[in-house]
Amino acid sequence: MNRKDEHIYYALKQKSNYNSFDEIELIHRSLPEYDLEEIDLSTYFAGRDWEYPFYINAMTGGSKQAEVINRKLAMIAEKCGILFVTGSYSAALKNSEDQSFAVRNSHPNLLLATNLGIDKPIEMGLRTVKEMDPIFLQVHVNLMQELLMPEGERVFHDWKQHLAEYARNFPVPVVLKEVGFGMDIRTIELASNLGIQTFDISGRGGTSFAYIENCRGGNRDYLNDWGQSTVQTLLNASDWVDRVEILASGGVRNPLDIVKSLVLGAKAVGLSRTILELTTKYPVEQIIEIIENWKKDIRIIMCALSCKNLKELREIDYLLYGKLAQATKNSKVKND
Repeated sequence: MNRKDEHIYYALKQKSNYNSFDEIELIHRSLPEYDLEEIDLSTYFAGRDWEYPFYINAMTGGSKQAEVINRKLAMIAEKCGILFVTGSYSAALKNSEDQSFAVRNSHPNLLLATNLGIDKPIEMGLRTVKEMDPIFLQVHVNLMQELLMPEGERVFHDWKQHLAEYARNFPVPVVLKEVGFGMDIRTIELASNLGIQTFDISGRGGTSFAYIENCRGGNRDYLNDWGQSTVQTLLNASDWVDRVEILASGGVRNPLDIVKSLVLGAKAVGLSRTILELTTKYPVEQIIEIIENWKKDIRIIMCALSCKNLKELREIDYLLYGKLAQATKNSKVKND
């Protein structure tokens, strides 16, 4: 089986035992200040305004199955007016006949971004931009996945140099993205000092690439839950949400999880596995209807919190339980 198809197979097979979004509770407001139609979902990141604060995050590419999935995702995103980020473009860089990323021509109004590993030098990034014409480029860091992957990278000293080159005079905005292990604040600080402004912190709770690589033949199951959960990662990065642009992903299942992420300072929220599962269960027309209802549901939740916009969401009260409450009480993470 193609490695990319293995990733899809195991991503759908995995069942997470813990999701940090279940341990944060938002405080309901009985007397709201706004009508439902006044609620504004717009946001701003990566150099432009966006009508909605969620998007289809990077998933796949590089196989026939991935091509079918990406065409569905592009159709859904264009119809719903939301951003679609493709999976890593590295497969197309290796194979010029790869058509799994070729969605622009058939969807001219698509809000499109793409993804590339930080191991790829800037020349490959420039080629990716030339061929894909994305709104921005996600540069992903996937250290534990590479370490567990038999064919993965073993040399990492050039990653910081690559990032510095991407941060300087790149033709489109660059988003530094984790892949489900939670981005630490030292990485955010280092990348910010280099000039990166937008970060997808992608915490644990959704697709685990440690689990996937162990399913592909590894024997280190004790590392399946490596990394920090999405909500914990957002809490750790709380001192940075006004200095840089934080995007959240990892285990986001529904509009309530989206709003919780926005409350904790995310500018927008990416969904991967949740969307992938929808593509396996429903026809495109029904998925579009589901996502249109998500927009309505986010407004409903914001109205119940008496918040007119994302800025006001940042000011509401919330409660933490379980592991999150204990971690917050005993945290040794330095935020200064």
